[in-house]
Amino acid sequence: MARRFFAACSALLLTTQVAADNFPFTGYRTANYLPPQIKITKSGKTDPGYLFIGPRGNQAHGTAALIYDEDGNLVYEGPEEVTANFRVQKLFNEDVITFWAGNMMDLGFGYGTVHILDNTYREIYTVTLQDNFVSPDGLPRDSYIDLHESHVTDRNTLLVTAYNVTQHDLTSIGGKPDDYMLDGMFFEIDIATNEIVYQWSALDHLADIPIEVSKQGLGEEYGTPDMPWDAYHINSVELMNDGYIISLRHYWSGFYVHNNGTVMWRLSGEPNVGDFEIDDNAAFSWQHDIRVYDQTEQGLVVSLFNNANTPTDTVDATTGLSLNVDLVNRKVSTLRTLKDSQDVIHSVSQGSYQLLGESSHVVLGYGSIARVKEFDANNNEVMTAQFGDDNAVASYRGFKCQWKATPFWAPAVAIIRTASDSATMFMSWNGATEYDNWAVYSASSADGEPTFVTSVKRDGFETKLHVTGMRTNWLQVVARKGNIPLGTSVMAYY
Repeated sequence: MARRFFAACSALLLTTQVAADNFPFTGYRTANYLPPQIKITKSGKTDPGYLFIGPRGNQAHGTAALIYDEDGNLVYEGPEEVTANFRVQKLFNEDVITFWAGNMMDLGFGYGTVHILDNTYREIYTVTLQDNFVSPDGLPRDSYIDLHESHVTDRNTLLVTAYNVTQHDLTSIGGKPDDYMLDGMFFEIDIATNEIVYQWSALDHLADIPIEVSKQGLGEEYGTPDMPWDAYHINSVELMNDGYIISLRHYWSGFYVHNNGTVMWRLSGEPNVGDFEIDDNAAFSWQHDIRVYDQTEQGLVVSLFNNANTPTDTVDATTGLSLNVDLVNRKVSTLRTLKDSQDVIHSVSQGSYQLLGESSHVVLGYGSIARVKEFDANNNEVMTAQFGDDNAVASYRGFKCQWKATPFWAPAVAIIRTASDSATMFMSWNGATEYDNWAVYSASSADGEPTFVTSVKRDGFETKLHVTGMRTNWLQVVARKGNIPLGTSVMAYY
């Protein structure tokens, strides 16, 4: 059999960008941050919450976990590192922040660790994965959790994906008997103990998920240990009924995996493929982020991010889909199709679909296109946030989350003397959400008794204030909610 051609690139556009990044960045006096300016436009009523993104591009600055408010103000910037799945989740009935951080491979996956922070930004759990993994570069890793998934379950476990280089006979698709491919795997890990409680491998189920029907061609350069073929490209996993539902991008499908490992059914976005009859509007391809809702014995609702494109093949507008799955009659009908007719997007990789709750608003993160959009219950676009140039900056997923935090670190203050008795002050408290004003105090020395000088309303991430008539060289700021102090800076000399 002739070797199959390379049908579509699976790369996440993580390291090689195709356009220069000329998007503006914002600098601050109180912090060594240069996050991208986020441009937010609204056309309707939005749900409350902050925007959570993890951008990366061809410039080092701004590559971090970032939180913005709906006015475009930075709220929080984490350490400079590549992140994914930065969001708020519930753990032991408490709101926590979770994110993956690590190294992304040119092949379109990564190796890293999942960090879990409380509402003071202290790291309370660090989840890692060690097993018999082989990486394309042959180097050992501290943790082999892939970037694609880090989903906290209601049983306080973490669902993660993993990719493992495996030698496999690929003669059935035009390869060699001793070629190499990537096994698509997922794990459920007990967060408190870091112990694996369940694991599953796609290569263990070749009869149900044959490699011959993968949409990803082999290509001349693939099949070696350092360039293994990615037949599956697993990119999401979630609990469902008596098992899990997984998304395999390179099969245009979601698969229901029973707790015993058996593949129970396949929901394909391609007509006349899989175990369901789909309506004309339910077709999807190269998808991400399959989620389930309203599960009964008769049916369920599935949502997904329908990329419909690859880096080598731009086909159709990227959409968010919500589908009704009739398990009795094995039929799928379309409930919602989300796209902005005034801003048609072709996202070639990555992406997310987030249902916000009772309002039925949905947030789509467009992955390789640096935009996040919110849609109302009538499928109308009500907000667009842009944080980079198209195809130059990406965020694997984008979320909108309600979040309250009071950091364990102190507020920051920077002071510039403008005259013998005057100064311009800059004050910020990275990550703090609850304060609304600043109080300024002076003292005769670093450990002197503070004397109230003035107060000023909070103004975005960094508040600027000019003070005059000062008789001392020491100033301090206190972040307050009303008159209640929440955080106090050092006494700073100027």
